[in-house]
Amino acid sequence: MELQMIKVAQAVHVLNHDTQSCNRFAANQWLVQFQQSDAAWDIATSILTSSDHHHHFLLSDYEVEFFAAQILKRKIQNEGYNLHLGAKDALLNALLLAAQRFSSGHPQLLTQICLAISTLVLHAVEHVKPIEKLFYSLQSLRFQNNGNTAVLEMLTVLPEIIEDQNSDCHITSARRYDYGQELLAHTPMVLEFLMQQIDEGFESHIQHHDRSRKILRCLLSWVRAGCFSEIPPGSLPSHPLFNFVFSSLQVASSFDLAVEALVELVSRHEGLSQVLLCRIGLLKEALLFPALKSGDEKVIGGLACLLSEIGQAIPFLIMEANTDALALADGLLSCIRFPSEDWEIADSTLQFWCSLAGYILGLEVNNAENRKNLEECFVPIFSALVDALLLRVKVDDSTYNDNGCILDLPNGLEQFRMNLVELLVDTCQLLGSALFIQKIFLGSWMSSSMHIAWKEVESKLFMLNAVAEVVLKEGHRFDITIIMQLVMILSNKASADLRGFTCIVYKSLADVIGSYAKWMSAPQTNTRPLILFFGTGIRQPFCSSACAVAFRKFCEEAAEILHELSNLEILIWMGEGLEERKLPLEDEDEVVGAITLIFCSIPDKKLMYNLFVRFLSPSYETIEKLIEEDNVHALRQNPSTYIESISSAGRGLHRFNVALFVLIHGPFLRSFYPFICAPRMTGIISKKLNCQAENKIIIETYFPEADAQSHHRIIGNVA
Repeated sequence: MELQMIKVAQAVHVLNHDTQSCNRFAANQWLVQFQQSDAAWDIATSILTSSDHHHHFLLSDYEVEFFAAQILKRKIQNEGYNLHLGAKDALLNALLLAAQRFSSGHPQLLTQICLAISTLVLHAVEHVKPIEKLFYSLQSLRFQNNGNTAVLEMLTVLPEIIEDQNSDCHITSARRYDYGQELLAHTPMVLEFLMQQIDEGFESHIQHHDRSRKILRCLLSWVRAGCFSEIPPGSLPSHPLFNFVFSSLQVASSFDLAVEALVELVSRHEGLSQVLLCRIGLLKEALLFPALKSGDEKVIGGLACLLSEIGQAIPFLIMEANTDALALADGLLSCIRFPSEDWEIADSTLQFWCSLAGYILGLEVNNAENRKNLEECFVPIFSALVDALLLRVKVDDSTYNDNGCILDLPNGLEQFRMNLVELLVDTCQLLGSALFIQKIFLGSWMSSSMHIAWKEVESKLFMLNAVAEVVLKEGHRFDITIIMQLVMILSNKASADLRGFTCIVYKSLADVIGSYAKWMSAPQTNTRPLILFFGTGIRQPFCSSACAVAFRKFCEEAAEILHELSNLEILIWMGEGLEERKLPLEDEDEVVGAITLIFCSIPDKKLMYNLFVRFLSPSYETIEKLIEEDNVHALRQNPSTYIESISSAGRGLHRFNVALFVLIHGPFLRSFYPFICAPRMTGIISKKLNCQAENKIIIETYFPEADAQSHHRIIGNVA
């Protein structure tokens, strides 16, 4: 066995340290085979329990011992049920011995050993109460040298293994529940043990901070397991462990775990939220204000999570708007305003604000005086929230370097904005669209055409778009001349200048115009500038989708006022350019559908006919080029040209199919008969039905949802 232990040590050394990849690969293969062997049980156990093998290993003992612990944990997970009772008991005793032996060594190694012990206990189905047997063993381990450290880690890991449904697929949910109940039966002993550890830590001052973190980790595991569920709620605020957790907030090394433990406690025990609400002033003075001053993001982020959790648990108390409730709201506003380089801190508060706004909106305040008092308390708070959010949704120089190439918002900001939409809608309903819009338009958007704070403008456009549904429903109109000024400025920019952050502004502006299309289309003087704005934006890849959707929404609202010949010529220009621009098909659908809608609403049928001929002629030409008998043979001789022709014909057919779809599902089909029955069109359909090879390629590429029987119907949709 000693020889095998040396081989394992050498293989681990090669795997972790050899510079040759082939050697590392061979060592990994050997170790995988070793792990699957029966001999791995005894060898791994010996590595962890023997003390006379050190001089044989050519590397750090820790690496070999850690590998041995991992092997045992995996083998127990996969093969533990195959061990007989005597082997399980012997292995458990060996692992407990290893835990005691390495209790003062590497923490990760001790954790692996405890994970192996926990997994083995859950497999000990022969014992009626395996966890009780383990606790009996732990009592003995406590009196060994450094035994308390091993017991503390064991008590930390055991609840996590029992709760983790993915840790072992062989253990059913019902058995895990039974194990959980058996575990909680030992809660009094565990809590007493933790309090003893706190007292010993304060007495010895040896590795005090490390000991505190270990105690907090263990307590957190047991809180998640439900250890405080049997304790009377009234006694929790005065419980020594709760006070220990709260005092740990003021220790930098244990702050993060203390926050995590308090958040877990608050989410499970409502009474603690009320207790902590009374301590908000202390938290702000002792922790939040100093952290905001020094820029300590760890403390600010932790307190933001904690305050948000407290507020979510007791919205009815926040509604009382007493000093503590207002202090909590003010603290969270301070966290949002903090200029962090990411958006996690602000994002962590959103759920609180959403729950509070939803709670207020859900109240039925019949008494006028009560409603007035409610508005006086919370309108200023949510008004300040809008101001804070305007700052946080703005792209700043520290997160976005506009070098003309970057076209995407930072990932964190994009996710934050997605999460923020619900809160903005609720806040707009709470404040009323008039006040909300007033705050967005407060201040000058542009001091002059030469100097515009584009990042501020873009953030306001985002918020304006997010609340469009509420604003339109309440009918509070805003001055759209500001929007039109932006349209004119961006439309007049040269193509070379539409890059970088300007494209992001362009996209946001298109979103706003699309959302408020009903109002934007009212003044006829806006029609031509807006169509040109859409046409220019559709040519930019980053803006094309937003502009295409906004264009369709605008056309739906402004169909009748687009009949002027100058406007129709712009639509033709947009349609004729589709073949060259190669837009995504979904964007082409929006553009073709919108143009078709406008043309079909023209009273002059002759004009309508001529416009459709011009609009779809590029599509006809791409199809004719592919199906003309004189061209087919030559095209097939040149694969690249042939593929390009098929692609163009497919797009042409797709555009024609979109136009027909609008016609078939609208009141325009009878007026369109002369165009469909024109000799050129019927000839194309007839020839196209006979080009089976090209047909198949186009259908599969541009109409993947169509089956073999339906592709003829797509080509001849009008029939």
